[in-house]
Amino acid sequence: MSKTKKSRVKLLHQYYKYTGFYTFIWDNSKKAIIPLAIVIGILVYINYNVMSIEKMLSYVTQNFSDISIFSLFLLSESVLGLLPPDIFIAWTKNTSSPLLYLSILAGLSYLGGVISYYKGRTLLLIPKINDYLEGRMTKHIRNMQKWGGFLIAVGALLPLPFAIACLAAGMIKFPQKQFYIFASLRILRFVIYGYVIYSALS
Repeated sequence: MSKTKKSRVKLLHQYYKYTGFYTFIWDNSKKAIIPLAIVIGILVYINYNVMSIEKMLSYVTQNFSDISIFSLFLLSESVLGLLPPDIFIAWTKNTSSPLLYLSILAGLSYLGGVISYYKGRTLLLIPKINDYLEGRMTKHIRNMQKWGGFLIAVGALLPLPFAIACLAAGMIKFPQKQFYIFASLRILRFVIYGYVIYSALS
């Protein structure tokens, strides 16, 4: 690595440290651990006291159509990430083509982020809604202005609000091409989490 690149990396590191980027990631990761632990706790309780996870997933697979589950997932990923993607990843393990279904989930999650991005750009055109959202999302908008693509990347990879990051990116009119690139890291998250969850359920 050349001295120029080293100095640039060092400057970026200092900038993100000074603006609180690392603290933001750590604080939000800790917050994300609590709901994740609750979900895991509920699943463990159900597994030992109600029915096994495998039977529960089989029940869902047999009683709900794939389209309805995919639609629910896309809705969740487009509206502030209401449901943990991990539950849907676990569901794909019990389908006829796990890797295909996991790939579809990854694509839908990415699409949900894109929808949120354009929603942010569109809502700017409606003054009342724009004022309301700017008031509610001031913190997210400021963070997006400071950290840009890195915040999108973090939202895509870690258990942080990906849809909110995408919405904020749209509201500040973050460049579309760059958004597509950073948001595509969402697919990598499904590859990693898919491997971990599949291994746990095997």
